[in-house]
Amino acid sequence: MLENARMTYRLLADLTVAVHGLFVLFVLFGGVLALKRRWVAWFHLPSAAWGAWIEFQGWICPLTPLENHLRRLGNEAGYDGGFVEHYVLPVLYPPGLTRDVQITLGVIVLGLNVAVYGSLVWRQLHESQSDSTT
Repeated sequence: MLENARMTYRLLADLTVAVHGLFVLFVLFGGVLALKRRWVAWFHLPSAAWGAWIEFQGWICPLTPLENHLRRLGNEAGYDGGFVEHYVLPVLYPPGLTRDVQITLGVIVLGLNVAVYGSLVWRQLHESQSDSTT
């Protein structure tokens, strides 16, 4: 029975990592979805703002302590730092999250989204202008 509970916590920790990873991808690239499906912007803009805010403030997303807690309940070791530091940076950058890297990540999130939403607004303005001239 105890081993089943531990396995459940491990699976929940892995699910938390998957959701967290998908959220990070949505923060970075959700604006591209909004180009095709404009209603996505209602979800993406607050998500992108949250992602950038977390990075600019140097905070850790609440999903990271949740994952660590679930890992400990599953008899696995948690980790120090945040999700980005533990999972993303080892893939993209040398180990070690610095404040400069966090600021850079926040700027990337903002830059990508300004470009995408700027394009969306530009496209919408041009569509409405062409509709009014016909």
